[in-house]
Amino acid sequence: MHRYPELLSLSLLAACASETGNVAGPGSLDGGAAGPGEILLTVSGEKLALGGYPFPPVAADDIAFVDGWEVHFSRVLVTVDAVRLAENPDRSPTDQAQTDAVVAELRGPWAVDLHRGGPLVGAGGGDERAVAIGVFRNQNTNGGTAFDLTKRYAFGFDLVAASLDATNVNLDETGWADYRLMAEQGLTVLYVGTATFKGTGCTSAGSYDFTQLPGVVNFRFGFKAPATFVNCQNPLNTGKAFDNEESQRGVQVLANRGVVAQVTVHTDHPFWESFVHDAQLHFDPLAARAMRADGVWTVTLDNLAGVDFTSFVDQAGATLPARSCVGEAYVPGPGALGYDPGTVAHDPGATSDRALRDFRDYVTYAVSTEGHLNADGLCAVRRNYPSPP
Repeated sequence: MHRYPELLSLSLLAACASETGNVAGPGSLDGGAAGPGEILLTVSGEKLALGGYPFPPVAADDIAFVDGWEVHFSRVLVTVDAVRLAENPDRSPTDQAQTDAVVAELRGPWAVDLHRGGPLVGAGGGDERAVAIGVFRNQNTNGGTAFDLTKRYAFGFDLVAASLDATNVNLDETGWADYRLMAEQGLTVLYVGTATFKGTGCTSAGSYDFTQLPGVVNFRFGFKAPATFVNCQNPLNTGKAFDNEESQRGVQVLANRGVVAQVTVHTDHPFWESFVHDAQLHFDPLAARAMRADGVWTVTLDNLAGVDFTSFVDQAGATLPARSCVGEAYVPGPGALGYDPGTVAHDPGATSDRALRDFRDYVTYAVSTEGHLNADGLCAVRRNYPSPP
């Protein structure tokens, strides 16, 4: 495998594929770069990593920040590694994390900029783009035997700390400079972008003067949240899912063509008001923590340390209420805006492995759940950093 700081071009991807069998060049979503009985491995941040979150939303059902912020990324950097297929994804109907033995594995690590996307149509279709990083050709932990066409295989992967040994899949020069910093700091995910307030006719149950918040905020969020995603559900499956699951688990190879397994990273998770999937998105609490330097308002994770996420205040200590800039689609409640950790423990005085202590812990925990399969397939998650269960 070639490893170097320059962009790994599609022609070189193809060359590496013939050299090692681990990396594939461009292909279509139907597995055009993988032959019959094989699985094309791709990565995507969906169209939200590419084009961000316009406000107002383009369509009524588009994901948007209810408090009127338009958010765009300039970089979303991740490192994917240890993509695995295992036997028996249905081993336990009530414990998704259980499978039988691993039968195939592709090792990276691969450095990917989700904002840059790739040449493939993503699993969600439309404007979504993906980039190929490998092909599963056989059960490579079982002596190279072919996949069983009658079985589904459990699919899992890791998001790991950045490494200068990673293969640069699509980072440009600026992205690679940031990636080097990620490696020095042990970061797994980096969001870089800008939020611009564009709401009109907004309502709030409080009397807060929102004009105190800056109208444009740069953000730079470097997360230390390595995680293993296990036995993912697959929206492309048509079989019946277990109770309380959205899709049938696993990936099944086909005799007549290749199939796709897309590692999908959802960029909305750190902006959620709760850990319920597809929770409402807010940027006001982040804007309230921005600091001005050289004439630019910027917020980082360090600015969130020590902040109570269950009852937000601004830097002057004034209560920060929720506001809605999307009409009746979101009705703000009284009092301070607060995020709900659900069953995850919250205790400012605890150690990080026992409870969420502050806003920084909250958004980091949310990021640790952002890995999926083929757009929206939920995975069991094992957090590989000190965090509450």
